[in-house]
Amino acid sequence: MFELFKKKKNFPDLSVIGNDMHSHLLPGIDDGSPDTETSIELIRGMMALGYKKFVTTPHIYWDLYQNTPETIQAAHTELRAAVTEAGLEVDIHYAAEYFLDEHFDELLEQDAPLLTIKDNLILVEISFINAPFDLKEILFKLQMKGYQPILAHPERYAYMKMNKEFYQTLKDTGCLFQLNLLSLTNYYGKITNELANYLIKKDFIDFLGTDLHHHRHLDALHLGTSAMDTVHRLLDSGKIKNNTL
Repeated sequence: MFELFKKKKNFPDLSVIGNDMHSHLLPGIDDGSPDTETSIELIRGMMALGYKKFVTTPHIYWDLYQNTPETIQAAHTELRAAVTEAGLEVDIHYAAEYFLDEHFDELLEQDAPLLTIKDNLILVEISFINAPFDLKEILFKLQMKGYQPILAHPERYAYMKMNKEFYQTLKDTGCLFQLNLLSLTNYYGKITNELANYLIKKDFIDFLGTDLHHHRHLDALHLGTSAMDTVHRLLDSGKIKNNTL
């Protein structure tokens, strides 16, 4: 499979992004990689794209994936051992993608330490059906506890198309935004692509991530010229912070 990656034409160089800070590479704990063998295949493919460092971010979404720092650390230890055995020279760290639900509220109330991308940076996501009515208050609580929230893939919340002004409200609260690279294509659909372009034009994007779950995502990351041109424009703006991780 790795040989197939190397033979692709017009192979994009995503090393220009620096580090990937949103992926689901840890084996067997969410809807990402099911086992270490698949994780190694995905890592090889991402290395072929130019990545050399990952902060993998399994879901903590209590209705579906009841992960804890302990389950995530155990999966990371398992993957690190497999990476070493495979002889891959790559840095793999772990954090989490926190779904803003009642369990997350409980973690905040308990002052439980949260898994961060780096320093105080914490990746959060919201429902694809509708935003929490108290989203601004939750983000404010996070900041009051010393965390800097990063909203994962804001362009994928299609309902925001009818309320784009809310993006400005979130930015005004100090929330950072992470864009999925595949949103630069029509992988997730036309609305997501339109919202991605809107956020880019507004200079709202702070981080780029793959949100890689499986081989279909990896194949789709062989971005065309138009998407790569957009990546370079974003990087040339000096506002993308991946290289600080």
